Amino acid sequence: MSEERYGEFVLVRRHGDGGAGQVAELALDRPKAMNAVSSEMARSIARACTALAEDRDVRVVVVTSTHERAFCVGADLKERNSLSDAELVRQRPVARGAYTGVLELPVPTIAAVHGFALGGGFELALACDVIVADGTAVVGLPEVSVGVIPGGGGTQLLPRRVGAARAAELIFTARRVEAAEARELGLVDVLVEDGRDREEALALGARMAANSPVGLRAAKRALRVGHGLDLRAGLEVEDAAWRSVAFSGDRAEGVAAFNEKRKPEWPGE
Repeated sequence: MSEERYGEFVLVRRHGDGGAGQVAELALDRPKAMNAVSSEMARSIARACTALAEDRDVRVVVVTSTHERAFCVGADLKERNSLSDAELVRQRPVARGAYTGVLELPVPTIAAVHGFALGGGFELALACDVIVADGTAVVGLPEVSVGVIPGGGGTQLLPRRVGAARAAELIFTARRVEAAEARELGLVDVLVEDGRDREEALALGARMAANSPVGLRAAKRALRVGHGLDLRAGLEVEDAAWRSVAFSGDRAEGVAAFNEKRKPEWPGE
């Protein structure tokens, strides 16, 4: 395993043979503030995501937390309170860069959630493809309780998960949802034993990373771009993604390995 730090508050660990890292772990590491997202931390998340997106050795990204009691408690409200209106306007694209950085990663992404994942913290998880949570997880979008709205993608990502009415109820009440109900409502996807969220998320990431890197990226692109389109348009998106892999080295290796009853050695192209 290799490690690389992005600023003070973000740590990237690469899990894989020789430390090359087929599974990259993006760890939120601001323990003194329960991973509240400051401007500095937002820039670091965005920088880390840019680097991971460009690294063809990375097949899966798992977003984790080093804090024992929280995944992320959202925006740094102490910092926000100190900003003038003009400074808040300038800070907005910085904040958005963190959430869109995770959302636009071209590989499968998994969030490993324990403890509090609130506001922008839950939005970071919602930006991932799959959310793994343990029994201590508490999630929610409480922004209207402090006079704002979810601004890291929550008003768009939550209804795509749970439907418009359920999302409206959760956002308008600003209520916090504990792990068992969160799983029942579809706010998280996999519920695991307390303390095992990171371990289980990394194991799930490893299972995904065993597959074709070309196939993984194309499948994610088809899922993300096609979502919300009418069926005919969605099938065209899928066909374009299929054509991008049909003549790839990964496709040739996958078919050969299947016929030869061996493990594929993906060229990744």
